[in-house]
Amino acid sequence: MEEPLLERRDASKAGLSLRTRKLDQAAHAAWLYYIAGNTQEEIAAKLNVSRQAAQRLVALAVSEKLIKFRLDHPLSECIALAESLRDKFELSLCEVVPSDAGSGDSFNGIGVCAATHLETYLLAKTPTILAFSTGRTLRSMVEQIPSMNQPQHKIVSIVGNMSQYGRAGRYEVVMHLSDRVGSQVYPVPTPVVATSIEERELLQTQRSFITVKTLAEQAKATFVGISQIGWNAPLHQNGFINDDEVTQLIELGAVGEIAGWAYDRQGVLIQGATNSRVAGVPLEQTAQRLIIGIAGGVKKVESILAAIHGKLITGLITDEVVAQAILDKI
Repeated sequence: MEEPLLERRDASKAGLSLRTRKLDQAAHAAWLYYIAGNTQEEIAAKLNVSRQAAQRLVALAVSEKLIKFRLDHPLSECIALAESLRDKFELSLCEVVPSDAGSGDSFNGIGVCAATHLETYLLAKTPTILAFSTGRTLRSMVEQIPSMNQPQHKIVSIVGNMSQYGRAGRYEVVMHLSDRVGSQVYPVPTPVVATSIEERELLQTQRSFITVKTLAEQAKATFVGISQIGWNAPLHQNGFINDDEVTQLIELGAVGEIAGWAYDRQGVLIQGATNSRVAGVPLEQTAQRLIIGIAGGVKKVESILAAIHGKLITGLITDEVVAQAILDKI
């Protein structure tokens, strides 16, 4: 019985080796096409494959996300929207990216734009503290960051990434970013929302939490996701709050949340409810530091506008549909 097992293992290794070689070849083809500016005929000649094979290799590199695309030429309409938002709300930073009219989903584009700003901090030789919440768009941002070795920086979370029952969230950010850039990492050692006020108070007396909180308060920039409050919104969908809790927040007038902290249409933090049990780093009502909100999509227009009104963020990276909708409301 051992011989067939060994054969299967050998076959599995051979399959992995073949795939690795294929991806290597695809990466080579993509580099020749996108960076070196070769035609498909030139790529085929250099890699000793047919023109059709060269075309498939470039397509494979795209589908496997072996390449990351950044547009250096600014888009005038998006720039005009960003300037209008920056001026009207006195934002320290504002970027607007094109929306995908076909899918209505622009989180990848927002992630690419946010990564450009994040990479500027990461490439600095001076030790820097950077803070983050969690979420899908922030994870997309991290996916765009190339591998590097920057051990001098500190990557700090401002929110836990588990439910009251220990279920982990799907879009953790700081550990993932630290793996890519080799920086020191400080996660929040708590759930997003504790089961009681007493539990939150106990968790926040731990030395590890106090260390993270102190570092977060010193962050040069904080990158946060912005989400709506509603049924199956991220905070609810990920199991951080239950059905009764999301219903209570809606009844209290909550329209959005940042790092678990719910707020109303004016950007004022909700008193009581789950906010009394949020176990992460406190969210400043009047942000004195650079806190960059990273979010897009029509569902989040109201929550983004409220965060701006309440000065919960001082910078914004969003899409043109959201930017135009916000400007139309004022």
